[in-house]
Amino acid sequence: MDSEQTRPLAGLVAISAVTASLCCLPSVVWVMLAGSSAIVAADQLSNDLYYSWVRFALYFVSLSMLSYGLVVYFRNRGICTLDDVKRDRRRVVNTTLAVFTAAIVTYLVWNFVILEIVGIAIGLPWEDSAFWN
Repeated sequence: MDSEQTRPLAGLVAISAVTASLCCLPSVVWVMLAGSSAIVAADQLSNDLYYSWVRFALYFVSLSMLSYGLVVYFRNRGICTLDDVKRDRRRVVNTTLAVFTAAIVTYLVWNFVILEIVGIAIGLPWEDSAFWN
């Protein structure tokens, strides 16, 4: 695949990973904008969002976005019917597996490494629950 074919998929993976991490991202942004006065409230917000049904709703929205994006991607490339999918089965399966794998890996790195390190650096009390502890 050349870059023209993978560019929409890369954007789809990135948007999906950011959507899935919206339980922690608002807290980091809030502390970055409001400063240290918002640390306690931002930590409580991230706990409320992460340890409730909201996290699973965000996962569902992210999965739906990936699925819809893949359907649009394949339709733009001429795979519109189930017969077309059967004919290009290997390409559809490989692309779908690659996109879902890339989305999961991107989410894990973005949420549990980058956001966690940034959150700890700006003062959020996430160090005790970090995955490396």
